[in-house]
Amino acid sequence: MISFIITCFKEGRVDGLEEALSIFQLIRISPAETKLIFSDQYNHHIIESLTWVLGCEFRNHLTIKSHAVLVLKSVVENSKSSFLERLKPELFEQIMPLMRQDGSVTQEGLKAALHLLLHVCPWNRNRRKMIENGAVSTLLDLELGQLERRSTELVLGILFHLCSCADGRAQFLAHKGSIAAVKKRIMRVSAVADDRAILILLLISRFSRTKIVSEEMLKVGVAAKLCMVLQNDCATYLKDKAMEILRLHSDVWKDSPEIDRNVLTRYIKGNTQSL
Repeated sequence: MISFIITCFKEGRVDGLEEALSIFQLIRISPAETKLIFSDQYNHHIIESLTWVLGCEFRNHLTIKSHAVLVLKSVVENSKSSFLERLKPELFEQIMPLMRQDGSVTQEGLKAALHLLLHVCPWNRNRRKMIENGAVSTLLDLELGQLERRSTELVLGILFHLCSCADGRAQFLAHKGSIAAVKKRIMRVSAVADDRAILILLLISRFSRTKIVSEEMLKVGVAAKLCMVLQNDCATYLKDKAMEILRLHSDVWKDSPEIDRNVLTRYIKGNTQSL
């Protein structure tokens, strides 16, 4: 099936692609067979062909492109790091529009795209290409919609990696709903989402903190939410991260009526004394 898809790409024809991708999705492949199919020698041609599929126009584009993304996810998850750090920019150029346009892929296809992006985020070159193709704003727009729990966890995980770059943080802060969207997920989705959301806010606080950023965080309720984290049964390391964020913004937040000053002062002082 994979050979057929590659042949279609090389010959520029789409007849039979839908059937080939559908069949491939239905076939159960053993781990040993997977290693044979998804070898570095072959993966370049597979990804190039599937990237081409994502850019083609089909009558039944929803099914075909969703299957293509699912196969891409399998390829990426079975590739070596030496291969993943050399992914071509065209892959990201084709995946991002699918995530922006309603009805481009199924929910299963969208989740596969998120898994793929999270898997390749550890490599700086991939992060740069994603940011260049508007990944931060695309992910935030998705998060402002109605995502299921696992998809939210994936989105926040990718955003955390992208916010480790200066350009990623700049795109994050340029989006009007970014801070509010991330804050809203804390203590409302899962422990995984809590971890990723707080780490995103910590990156912004450590490296992109300005008076305007501090005031925006205060306005959308970040300070109050972090105080809730400190007073609830959350992991100790998350409380430590929450205290660090509170301390970093304390010069702006300490006199605000939006939060309990006694709570803020107690935790900041307690954290300082323990250092």
